[in-house]
Amino acid sequence: MSNLTRRDPFDDLFRGFFVRPVDIGAGTATEAPQMRVDVKEDDAGYQVHAELPGIRKEDIHVHIDGPVVSISAERKQEKDVKEGERVLRTERYFGKVSRSFQLGQEIDEGRSSARFENGVLELTLAKKAAAQARRLTID
Repeated sequence: MSNLTRRDPFDDLFRGFFVRPVDIGAGTATEAPQMRVDVKEDDAGYQVHAELPGIRKEDIHVHIDGPVVSISAERKQEKDVKEGERVLRTERYFGKVSRSFQLGQEIDEGRSSARFENGVLELTLAKKAAAQARRLTID
């Protein structure tokens, strides 16, 4: 008896093509700013650490809507070109970055706080007290 094996001709063509990750444009001036976020939870609330290097405190906005937290920031370019000087290359990105995430419980905005120091935004978000279910009486 002979053993017959079916082969797809595209298997050989693409074999090994996707083995190594391809990194196109890493480290170029067109690279978008990134926001790395860590979220920790305890009994009282959440602690959020967001890395925002090169961004000023005035350009950061935090919005809380129930359990949804949105952080947005904008990096702005300030031109300081002297007369007769020509910029040949700049490796800075100027633009907007934002992240939104939903937490497990609603946030009490009145007891929450934010601090920005050395490129790190630290949010202390207090959990809102869970509302007790009420039973309605029927008249």
